[in-house]
Amino acid sequence: MSGRSGDEARKPSVRVNTMNRSFTIRQLTKEFGVTARTLRFYEDEGLIAPERRGQTRIYSARDRARIILILRGRRVGFALAEIREILDLYDVHDGGVRQTMHARKKFEEQLHKLERQKVDIEESLVELRRAITEIDSRMAKGIYTVQPQRHQVAAE
Repeated sequence: MSGRSGDEARKPSVRVNTMNRSFTIRQLTKEFGVTARTLRFYEDEGLIAPERRGQTRIYSARDRARIILILRGRRVGFALAEIREILDLYDVHDGGVRQTMHARKKFEEQLHKLERQKVDIEESLVELRRAITEIDSRMAKGIYTVQPQRHQVAAE
């Protein structure tokens, strides 16, 4: 006995069905909240490769999985070129070792980049708050007053 419940034991067959499933552009745009133009752009960039039946694009489970990875990568700030590097390593037949190690390296680099940006943002927020406080203080002391704007007419 494997110790798994009946529902858990059936999950692999559900995955197999999902793997053979195809998707329309409308289904994927609705599922992921992206535009058809976005998916066509990813196709133009070579990140996904839907089948074509006439003018209709048919997306495979592989395309869907790649879209998930692309959107995750974009959400954490990766450029499409960086996402492509990671996705292209999937096709290297080493059990995903190179892809995983490369992805880990890229994730760590991105983490450090975002941490530096966070520090920069925090410093900017402090400076902006300081400037607002200074302006408010000067206005309260009457140093700055609002002057009516005069419109000058250009000489003819």
